[in-house]
Formats: sequence, structure tokens, C-alpha cells
Amino acid sequence: MTVLVVTGTGTGVGKTVVTAALAALALAAGRRVAVLKPAQTGVGPGEPGDLDEVRRLTGGPAALTTRELARYPDPLAPATAAARCGRPAVTVAEAVAAAGDLAGGHVLVLVEGAGGLLVRLGGHSTVADVAVGLAAPVLVVTAAGLGTLNHTALTTEALAGRGLRCAGLVIGSWPDAPGLTERCNLADLPAVAGVPLLGRLPAGAGRLAPAGFLAAAQALIMTERQITLS
Repeated sequence: MTVLVVTGTGTGVGKTVVTAALAALALAAGRRVAVLKPAQTGVGPGEPGDLDEVRRLTGGPAALTTRELARYPDPLAPATAAARCGRPAVTVAEAVAAAGDLAGGHVLVLVEGAGGLLVRLGGHSTVADVAVGLAAPVLVVTAAGLGTLNHTALTTEALAGRGLRCAGLVIGSWPDAPGLTERCNLADLPAVAGVPLLGRLPAGAGRLAPAGFLAAAQALIMTERQITLS
């Protein structure tokens, strides 16, 4: 059994699509997969959230389990969003316990954070603290374009400073016609971040039907061993 935390260099870089891609690859290999979202923000009751997107992209097979611990309507950091609506914030202990419960019946447990690595879940606790509590490797989803090198380096340095292993980088949305900046990122990201670039998902992958999405995920050319054990 493997637990992997999926974080990003910020909001909107494609964490959910990459999480769904990892789930799709493992499901296609016949594995039971669980996806945990400790906190969802910017989504009201009854509205589709990130886990609904994971289920849609993977086709929602019986071998997939998804679990969301809390959601808050304001599109803010979970700690702030929870305080604004007068509800308790998710604790690191709750997130770790939920991942442990899911680990009992699944080969792969993916824990998708909210925003970036140091986004506060509650109080001073962050997504990074969840990874520390799980002693789990972290996959960093990044973008392609200006600012990417700085944001990615800061994220991997923060992981190293906490003794967390970075499993590698994935570009969450690769443009159909990459410009000079994007092309240079392919060479510069691994050197600046100090970890391998495992792959990239094409822009628009999140709009595909499950069969096409699985093909896009397979095009990442990254194996489960590269992601979770390297």
C-alpha cells in the first residue's frame, strides 16, 4: 500500500486533473484506489467538487473510493474559509486518521491538498503537516510559464526543510503550442527544483471523456514506481 500527497505550487495548476490521472493509471492496472480531499473550498453544499471531477474523469469504477472531510463555500484557504462560516477546521490528526482508514482496503491512497503546500488547514497547520503526519512522499504539480521556476523551487525547498521526500514534478497543463518560456521550463525545472520532471498533461485533459483521459494519463510516461517509490 502506498500513500501519496498531491500538492501544487499554487491554486489552479491542475492538482485535481493530475490526481485523477494517477488514479486512472492505477485503476487501469487493476489496483484499488482511494482519493482523500481533507478540505474543499469555494464549493457550496450539493455543488460538484474536486472529487466529483476525479470520479468523472476515471469513470467512477467500483475500485475507486473518494472521501471529502469538509467543504466551505468561500474560495479561501481552508482555515480562513472555515472561520468565516463558523465551522470547525479540519485538523492534521483527522486527515491522517482518514488516510489510515482508507489505506486498509486500497493499494494506493492519494491525498489531494488545497492550494499550495503551505496553505493553512486550521490554525497554523498546513498541507505539509499532513504529509509529515503520514510520512508520505509528495508529488508537486506545477505550471509552465513565467514564475514557475521560483514557485517550484520554494515548494521543493519547503519539503526538504521538513524532511519530506518529493516524488517529482508534473506539469498540470501543457499548452498545445508551447512558447519559449514553456520549452525552457522543461530543461530548467528539474535543475532548479532538484527533483525529476515526471511528465505533463496536455491542456484540456480535464475536459476529456474517461477513455481519452486515460490515454492522456498514459502519455505522461511515468510509472507507479517512479511516482511513489523513487
